[in-house]
Amino acid sequence: MTSQPSRAETDLLIVGAGPTGLFAAYYAGFRGFRVAVVDSLPELGGQITAMYPEKAIFDVAGFPNVKGRDLVDGLVEQAGTAKPEYFLDRTATSLRHDADSVTIGLDDGTEIRAKAVLITAGIGKFSPRPLPAGDGWLGKGLEFFVPSFAPYAGKDVVIVGGGDSAFDWALHLEPLAASVTLVHRRDKFRAHQRTVEQVQATSVEILTRAQVTALNGGANGGGLETVDIDVDGEVVTRPCQALVAALGFVADLGPLQEWGIEVEKRHVVVDSAMRTNLERVFAAGDITEYPGKVRLIAVGFGEAATAVNNAAVAIDPSAHVFPGHSSDVP
Repeated sequence: MTSQPSRAETDLLIVGAGPTGLFAAYYAGFRGFRVAVVDSLPELGGQITAMYPEKAIFDVAGFPNVKGRDLVDGLVEQAGTAKPEYFLDRTATSLRHDADSVTIGLDDGTEIRAKAVLITAGIGKFSPRPLPAGDGWLGKGLEFFVPSFAPYAGKDVVIVGGGDSAFDWALHLEPLAASVTLVHRRDKFRAHQRTVEQVQATSVEILTRAQVTALNGGANGGGLETVDIDVDGEVVTRPCQALVAALGFVADLGPLQEWGIEVEKRHVVVDSAMRTNLERVFAAGDITEYPGKVRLIAVGFGEAATAVNNAAVAIDPSAHVFPGHSSDVP
């Protein structure tokens, strides 16, 4: 998207290119500010792009039902009006305060000097929890995410997990796959009850008190063929050319925790103006913490606007917190 300069300057630097960060980029442009966006992932969209681009999202105002990928595409197009400078596949590692600015260092040596910083890093960097029996199978039939449904058409699919992602993927893959088996180690699920009931009404085989113990196949470089599953002490075998380990992920705020920013239970503490305890540093979206916090995409959008409007005064002391409505702009 961009070259890799050793130094860059901007008005607002946004750390995190998920939905909240992308909307903040648009809003910064609406306020007339230069904006740069950093993200450790190689693509825009954050968790949505990485984990569930095909998932239907129902809690974004104005969209009764919007696919994750389509929501991201719209946000990227909207953010594009601000002409942001993107620094993707790079991690913010250091923070330094100057008299009237903040300098963020990236892991490739780039330094970005900004008049204000907005952290919209969601849950931070995340990595999937491993499947113990799947060692050596990643990319050979085992995956942790389902970025696209098409590759699973006509295959026997086994999904391991009992959360929302596992049930969402089971529901969407069932019409395409030859078979879908869902394996969970307990007989209770973390997924929303409505989704559980929808999956139970399909042809998906649900095995509880169960765990995958072995992946079989791969002879002469071939792929996955079957999996062994221990179901309450009895081992059963199921055909399987694709196994999805939806076991959740480990979130890590990484170097951010070394910046002196106030953190509570892996979230950044902010006030009602989205200010952190560090001067010129704001936060918005899932990463924030305050009394009554609700972690929804819709909430992140509102927090992004609040953060940018309050950061505006730090960027330009003559600016007003509220600039008027976008519909008032000719």
